[in-house]
Amino acid sequence: MPGTANAESGGSDDASDRYRPGYELVAERLLNYIAEQNLLPGDRLPTEQGLAEILGATRNVTREAVKVLAAIGRLSVRKGAGIFVSASPGALADDQLAHFQPTSMEHLLMLLDYRRLIESETARRAATLATPIEVRAMRESAEASLEAGKAGDAEAFARADALFHDSVSVAAHNVFLRSSVANIRRLISQSDVLLFHGDVPGSLEVAGTQHLGILEAIAGGEVDAAAELMTAHIDTTQHQFERKIRDRLFNLARRTDAQSSTASQQQAPETSAS
Repeated sequence: MPGTANAESGGSDDASDRYRPGYELVAERLLNYIAEQNLLPGDRLPTEQGLAEILGATRNVTREAVKVLAAIGRLSVRKGAGIFVSASPGALADDQLAHFQPTSMEHLLMLLDYRRLIESETARRAATLATPIEVRAMRESAEASLEAGKAGDAEAFARADALFHDSVSVAAHNVFLRSSVANIRRLISQSDVLLFHGDVPGSLEVAGTQHLGILEAIAGGEVDAAAELMTAHIDTTQHQFERKIRDRLFNLARRTDAQSSTASQQQAPETSAS
């Protein structure tokens, strides 16, 4: 991946942006460009060189940004045809989710608020409608998530976490709720990639323990408790995201201050010994 944005993508008005990867800043600009131009799934984008000129970046950094956005499903690169805005699975062509900004705190908080509403309802319905087989699937994935969390295995946890939330939505017996849960998780994963670069925003063991609590409430038919525990689980996720972002911004600010201090010392005139 390329170096800092300042070195590779023309700099930024925000000094702390100099320490964000160049491809990340350009990916953010590209998503903003798609939204500003009101481009929809299936629309063709300019060439890499054209995008580089539009975004004020080098072609190499633009190529990396396109690769990242293609990897998270926001762009489609077709050999010999060009770069296209990807269709959102299960979404209409004019769906506003096509303009979701993964690095926007405002969008992320709105998404988590929506997730809170949708998944608390899936848990509530699952507590009423889940079959024994569905409860068993939830239990297996919840236990697997806790085991992976204790082991610090982020990849295994991610698989178990996805299975758990999907199994709860299956037990709600509503295809639209299940589709909503899947779309929410897809969008949150985009923020994970662009904001945290594969790092985890919080304690996996805590999340696994919460999964088990939700499972037990659903298995016991405790409708209100299931919904409340799912809401608390998503609240925890939001707090972890916010803390991780604050920590990241704090570290960026410290690095910026340190560089400014070093530059000042280097520019100070030397004094002769008396």
